[in-house]
Amino acid sequence: MNINISLRRFIDWVINLCFWLCGFIVVWLFAQVFCVTSFHIPTDSMEPILEPGDVIMVDKLTYGARLFNVVDAVEGKQVKIRRMPGMGSIKRNDVVVFNYPCPKKWRRIEMDVMQYYVKRCVALPGDTFRIVNGHYRVDGYAGTLGCTDAQERFMTLIEERGFSDDTVGVRAYPEDSLIGWTVKEFGPLYIPKAGDTITMDSRNARLYRDMVEWEQSKNLRYEGENVYLGDSLITAYRFLKNYYFVAGDKAENSRDSRYWGLLPEEYIVGKAVRVWKSTDRRTGKRRWDRTFKKIE
Repeated sequence: MNINISLRRFIDWVINLCFWLCGFIVVWLFAQVFCVTSFHIPTDSMEPILEPGDVIMVDKLTYGARLFNVVDAVEGKQVKIRRMPGMGSIKRNDVVVFNYPCPKKWRRIEMDVMQYYVKRCVALPGDTFRIVNGHYRVDGYAGTLGCTDAQERFMTLIEERGFSDDTVGVRAYPEDSLIGWTVKEFGPLYIPKAGDTITMDSRNARLYRDMVEWEQSKNLRYEGENVYLGDSLITAYRFLKNYYFVAGDKAENSRDSRYWGLLPEEYIVGKAVRVWKSTDRRTGKRRWDRTFKKIE
C-alpha cells in the first residue's frame, strides 16, 4: 500500500514538473518572439560602444515584434513579414539589430534569417542624408549622428594613406561613375518613406533600383532617360515601404549603408539596449565592467 502511494506521488511530481517545464518553455518562446532576445557581437564595427565578445539584449517591444514563416525563412525562401504595433518608433542614433539585406548578391535585397548585423540608425524615412567631409548630416537636423571621432579618424586615415576616390572602402553606394559618391562626400540622398512618390529618371533609377526591384519583384532598367519596370515605361514611382540609413560607429571598418544602400524596415529586429554579458575573446575572461552596460 505504501509503495502504491509513493508511486502515485512520484507520478504526480513528474506530471507537475512537466507542466511547469512546458509553461516555462512557452513563456521563454513568447518572450523571445515578442519581447526581448540576445545576440553575440563578433566584430569591432560598433566600437567603442560594442566590442567583440559582448552579448547584447535586443528590445522587440519598442518597434514591435515581427511575424513571419520561420520554417520558410530558414529554408532560404523570401517571406512576407508583418510587424505588430510597437510602443515607440525608430529614432536617429538608435542602435538597431537587423537581417543583413544583401546576403547573396551585392545590392540585391533579400531576406536571410541567419545573418544579423548591428549598426546605428543615422537617417529616417523622409530624411535627406549626406556625408560632408566624412561627417554624417541630415538636412534640418542639428544634432550629431554616429561616432564623430571615428568619422574624423577615417578621414585622417584616407588622407594620410593617399587613398583615391576609386579605392575599395572609399567609393560608396551606388558605385556609379556618373554619380561618383564616396565615403568622404556622399549625397544628398532622400530616404524614402511609404507613400512617397519620386520622379523616375535615369539618376533616380540608379539610386533606388534595389528598393524598387525588391518591392515589385521586377527588373528596373534605364535607356537614356527612359526608365522601365519590367516591360512598362514609368515616369514616377510610389514607394510601398519605409527605409533607413545605418552606419557602424567604427567608420573605417563597417560594412553599412554607405556601401550597400538602404535598409527596409521589415528587416529590423529591434533596438539594442544593454550589454548583459561580455567575454574577452583572447583570454576567455568575463569583462565585469561591461556587464549590463547601457547601449547609447
